[in-house]
Parts: sequence; C-alpha cells; structure tokens
Amino acid sequence: MCGIAGVFHLQKGQVQSTDARTSAVVDEGLLRRMTDSIQHRGPDESGLFRAPGVGLGHRRLSIIDLASGQQPMYSDDKKVVITFNGEIYNFLDLQKELMAAGHRFHTHSDTEVLLHAWLQWGEDCVRKLRGMFAFALYDSRHDCLFLARDHLGKKPLYYAELGSGEILFGSEMKVLLSHPSMPRRLDPNAVEDYFAYGYVPEPRTIFTAAKKLPPASTLLITRDRVHAPKTFWDVPFEPVAVASEAAASDELAARLREAVSVRLMSEVPLGAFLSGGVDSSAVVAMMAKESREPVNTCSISFGDPKFNESEYANQIAQRYQTRHSVRQVDPEDFSLIDELARLYDEPYADSSALPTYRVCQLARERVTVALSGDGGDENLAGYRRYLWHMREEQVRQRLPLALRQQVFGFLGKVYPKLDFAPRFLRAKATFQGLARDSVEAYFHAVSIFKDDMRRDLFRPQLKSRLQGYGALDLMRGHAANAPTDHPLSLIQYLDMKTYLVGDILTKVDRASMAHALEVRVPFLDVRFVEWMSGLPPAMKLHNGEGKHLLKKAMAPHLPQDLMYRKKMGFAVPLAGWFRGPLRTRIRAELLEGPLADSGLFNRRYLETLLDQHQSGYRDFSAPLWTLMMFARFLANTNPELN
Repeated sequence: MCGIAGVFHLQKGQVQSTDARTSAVVDEGLLRRMTDSIQHRGPDESGLFRAPGVGLGHRRLSIIDLASGQQPMYSDDKKVVITFNGEIYNFLDLQKELMAAGHRFHTHSDTEVLLHAWLQWGEDCVRKLRGMFAFALYDSRHDCLFLARDHLGKKPLYYAELGSGEILFGSEMKVLLSHPSMPRRLDPNAVEDYFAYGYVPEPRTIFTAAKKLPPASTLLITRDRVHAPKTFWDVPFEPVAVASEAAASDELAARLREAVSVRLMSEVPLGAFLSGGVDSSAVVAMMAKESREPVNTCSISFGDPKFNESEYANQIAQRYQTRHSVRQVDPEDFSLIDELARLYDEPYADSSALPTYRVCQLARERVTVALSGDGGDENLAGYRRYLWHMREEQVRQRLPLALRQQVFGFLGKVYPKLDFAPRFLRAKATFQGLARDSVEAYFHAVSIFKDDMRRDLFRPQLKSRLQGYGALDLMRGHAANAPTDHPLSLIQYLDMKTYLVGDILTKVDRASMAHALEVRVPFLDVRFVEWMSGLPPAMKLHNGEGKHLLKKAMAPHLPQDLMYRKKMGFAVPLAGWFRGPLRTRIRAELLEGPLADSGLFNRRYLETLLDQHQSGYRDFSAPLWTLMMFARFLANTNPELN
C-alpha cells in the first residue's frame, strides 16, 4: 500500500501532433513536497520521475516483492512509467497470460504486471484487474497520462486542473494543497452535500477546483485536454442461478473463503480486525481455515456496555485460537478531534473514525496488513435502516403518492419529535418517509441535517449560491442509472455509490494509512460482490433479519448468539460529551471562531441546536458533531468562502 502524487502540463490552445511535447519543467522541489505530504502512506521508500511536462511521485509501504518493487516503475524501453497504490490479487494469473503473449518480467511485483497489462490491453487493462488500486501511468509514446481507480473505490484518487494548465493528482487532498497555486474556494454544492450526508460524495470535493475520480473509472489526459472519465464496471444486480437456499449458503461460504484466501499473500506480518460482529468474525473464521499459523486479531473495547462488543470478539478469538490483542478506549477519548480534521482534509462527520483510528493504531503494533469485515452490510442488507425502509415501502406501493403526501405529510408536520421515547412512539420520521417517493424517503432517512434543518442552518447568501441544487439530486442521479428497480436492491446500490465509498472506505483508508497499515476487504472482492448482488433479495433481508444468507452460511463456524444479537456498531458517546466534557468546547466551536466568522450559517439556529441538546430536550449529537468537524476543517484549511 502506498501513496501517489504527480503533475501533468497541458498545452492549451496549441495544435497537437503525435510528436508534440511540452517544454514545461516540473519543479523537483514541488514534486517532492507533494509526494512527501503523504509520507504516512508509505514510510519505507520514496521515488520521483520527471520528464518534460510530467512528474510522478511515490511513497512506498513495502508488502510484496520487498527487494525489487520500487516505484515509479518503468517499462523495459523506458517509454511507460507508473506510480501505483494498491494490491492486484490476480497478478500472478495475469502474469502467466502476459508471458504467453510474449512479455518478459524482471520482478515479482503486481506493479510490473500493471505496466505490461497497459502495453498489452491499453485502457481496457483495468477490466482484467481484481484488487484495490489507484494508479497513474505516463506513456511517452502517446504523451498522455492515464489515471484509474478500483471498482468500489477502496483506494482514493484526487485531481485538479489549475488555471496554469497544470493537472495535479494524488492519493489525498494534501497532495493538491501542497501546490502553492491550488485554489481553495469552497464549492457550495459540496457544503450542501456534506451537511446532508456527513461527507462530500464522489466526484465532488469540498473545493470547486478539485475532484475525486469515481470508483470504477479511468481518466485519460492528453496535452490538449482532460477527457471525460470513463466507467469500466458497475455492480450488476443480475440474478444468479440459485438451486436452493442451502446450496446458496454453501456457495457463499466457499466464495468468502476464496476471497479471504487471495488476500493472505504478504511478505510482512498479517492479521485481522475482530469487532465481534458477524462480518469480521466470518472473515477471521475463514482466515483460520486458510492459515497454518494462528491468526493475529485485534479489537478495542469500551467501558460503556452499550457500545462494547469485546466479549463477542473474545468468543471468536478463543474458538479459533487467535493471537488476540484488546485495548480499552477511554470513554472520554476526544483528544483525536483535531487530528481527525487534519487527517481527512475535507470535512468528515462519521464519529466512528475515532475508534477506527485507535484499532488501526493497535493493529500496526503487530502487523502491516489487516483484513476487515467492511462491506457485508451493503452487500447483504445488514443495516437496520433497510428493514424500516422496506416496511415503509409496503405502504408506499399500496397508496398513491398524492394521497400519501396529503395524509402522511400532515402527520409528519404535526407529530412531535420524541427522541427520548421508545422507538414505536417515534413515528415522526416514519410519517415523513411515507409522504415521499422511495428515493427521497431513503435520502431523508440517511441525512444528518434533514431538508428543513439545512434550510434553517444556511444563511441566504449560501442558499443563493446553491442555485436550486439539493443533495437529493445526487442520489436521484444514481437511482436513474441503477441496474435494478427492486426497492431493496436499489437502496443497496445507492449506499454503494454514496455511503460505502464516501464514508466507510474513506474512514478506513485514512485511519489505516495514518499508521502505514494496509487494510484488505474480502466482502468487497469484485467477483464476490457481483455474485452477491444477484442473489434474491429475500435471501439478504428475510423475516426482519438482515444478512440472512450469510448467517446461514456461517452457522457451522460462528456462535448463534453472536450472529443473531442486536447490532451495536462502532459508536462513541457523543450525546454525553456535548452535555458534559465537551459542553463548553462545542459552544465555542459553533458560536466563535472560523465557523461563526464564515458567514455561512444562521447563528440563532446554531444556538437553538446547542440549547435543545444540552438541556436534554433533543438529541442533536450527530448534527453538532457534523458542525464541529466543519469548524475544524475551516480552522485547518482556511478556504476561500466567497
């Protein structure tokens, strides 16, 4: 796992020929600063490549072929050079195929296989890859730069076009911000997205000048222009043949074991996260069956039993005789707030980034590579919100939208918000969801600041700059392109396009790479995802139980009480923090300093959120955390606000 960076100069307004070359020189000091800004991603080695009008940088975390995998790496004739972040799990199979076609290899690295794959298949090389990757390849034969990002967006890739004609790219926004001419003007649409979703979804970034390359996309840049990104894959949701539930259960177990197996190749210590949930426990169980040595596992525990899953993690550790490490997190471990804002570059509001950072820190003490259980919820309908959405969907399909808007819209307005009451009495959100169509209802369910809250939060100047844009537009765009119209499959697809890549994978990438730890995700193996997407929805969400087929498949391997207990998640006690140890700080963050001075937000509404939360009348912990992380972003980055 590594970090990549680079610069490419356009020649705007000039007639191009196949032999045209720019005379612009990429400053070596600048390229080194850009590359070293992500030293944490690759502390073992660094490398630079410079040619007229192009510069590539690389920071290496050595995992495979420790002796000869240095980057940037060149083709035999020195005409193609690559800087690559990730792992290609089928690189040995591809190497055999390429050797049969006449290619010769000098290393045992997947990077060299990527080089030869480009020489053999050109832009279509990405269709051959099974793994996680973000890479940049310069081909001097055509004087072009080629960028690519993996199928599900496990590895990040940012890029920006400057007014000077320079194209910047890198693994993190830090790379782009290292350039002195990188504009820092806030994108108002990204601000709208952030306060709805809690992150800035692809392809937008918080800055108007920068973009994220979407998952499963490539980008070709020639001297005269930046071509439009191309999509090379999508989650198919094509029905797969299923003889019976028992047969599908056996096949799921076999496919998961194979996805785990291909992720065990490493020349450095390897282990797994073990939270005590179904997904991570399933991964550890499969690892134990594939490994000759005891598996290294780690987990963190919380003093508060409402958030503590460590006893379930211990069950799995004992069952499979793993080398298990546990560390208890201080229930007032809010010392990382400033560090997280620095680490994520863009505003990012998932508070579970705090324990994720700590578990990555613990894992790195013993291993360099860790497998995780991320992706199981999205692929096999594990989130509780899927169940509530499908129950609402039964009503939406029976009653016309106009009637629902009239009846449930009224009830949604007049019914009180009872955060403190038992769930069956908290019907306001249900009424509001029933008054909407399916996509809007799901968007409403996952939003941190609901539509009315964002209207109250934003000042008129910001609303005017939005020019009618709303964060729902993003989700509607994905829904329009979805390969499925089944209501459960559709919201799974929406999560894969938004929440999975923008929140979950971003969280894990930044938290792990902050400690130079590589994380591999078997549940997001592209072949496994393709197959799981085609399973009948009733095998995923069945009789009110998510991940139904996975639990059937894991019955011989995991305890029943572990699989069928209430899902806890990786939560932190925000509500108590903002009424206790962070009471003064949260008021200062919102009512003083950069956030108050930004001119973007309605001070009176900020006071209302604070007063109602700290009095105990409402639970606004998630919105307050979202605001705090935006305040920290403003303080760290000093963006242009107008």
